[in-house]
Amino acid sequence: MKKSKLSRRDILEASLKGSTALALGTVFASAARAEAPPAEAITPQLIEAAKKEGKVVWYTAIDLTVAENIAAAFKAKFPGVDVRVERTGAERVFQRIGQEYASNVHAVDVANSSDASHLLTWKKQDMLLPYVPEDVAKYYKPEHRDADGSYAGFRATLSPIAYNTKLVKAEEAPASFKDLLDPRWKGKIVKAHPGYSGTILTATFEMVRDIGWEFYENLAKQNIMQVQSATDPPKKLALGERSVMADGTEYNVPAERRRPAGRYHLSDRGHAFHYRTERRVQGGTQSQCGKTVPELLLHPGSAADHHRRRRPALAASAGQGACRSQAACRDQADEGRRRER
Repeated sequence: MKKSKLSRRDILEASLKGSTALALGTVFASAARAEAPPAEAITPQLIEAAKKEGKVVWYTAIDLTVAENIAAAFKAKFPGVDVRVERTGAERVFQRIGQEYASNVHAVDVANSSDASHLLTWKKQDMLLPYVPEDVAKYYKPEHRDADGSYAGFRATLSPIAYNTKLVKAEEAPASFKDLLDPRWKGKIVKAHPGYSGTILTATFEMVRDIGWEFYENLAKQNIMQVQSATDPPKKLALGERSVMADGTEYNVPAERRRPAGRYHLSDRGHAFHYRTERRVQGGTQSQCGKTVPELLLHPGSAADHHRRRRPALAASAGQGACRSQAACRDQADEGRRRER
């Protein structure tokens, strides 16, 4: 009997059938495994214990500059406690932690991923240490935190279409994902890789679900510049190496706009929506230091929260354009109401 060979498309489509909740951002409503531990505050005693440990190791998929700024804010708030940032793409973070734990190496204390499915896997494998920061208990709605206290949403981001306004006129710019397939954009598009970036993998899930795999088959004919990280396409636009990005992070825009060629615009009709999640990892060596990082990241008014609020607003009506997921539409509507205020 001839064995059937699964293609990447088969795997992706099969994953989509079982991952609708994930793509909609509802992974936090998982069945309870155990009651969440009581919320913990950052106390002077905890800070002193963290100082004795001296260092916390943070694996993250956030842009390196942003992650280092958050680390600097952490060290300013908790003098005497160092933070080592280990930044790479979310899929590489997942691979690295898996390899380390398989070798009984427990180097990471806190992990952040832009692929929410990683948290489900880590929780299933009992790799996460249940911990509820006081601010999560106080400010987070149930749908944005794990019922068992294993993880919580760090932020929600977009993966938009964008273009360099020095290279593309506004009236000629692509207004939807379908527009990217126009022959005029051949050799002018940059795109990040779902095998490296959790942002792009999640966006790919949503795109295939909403407009089909055929879109990517046709996009591949456009002589795409393929980069790794979701943070790379905005940088290529800012440098003028490509005029349009098919996906990538929107939060790099404020920094990249300051480059000489870096004036560009985010389309208000083409983008995907996803969660980023944060959690302490079971077995990390700095157990007390590890408690302070989620507090800094998840607390309203923290450096991370300040970074989130500085992101540009995107206004569009619900259901507009190619991105039709419920989560994306809710985000579009919320952004529109925020701008109207």
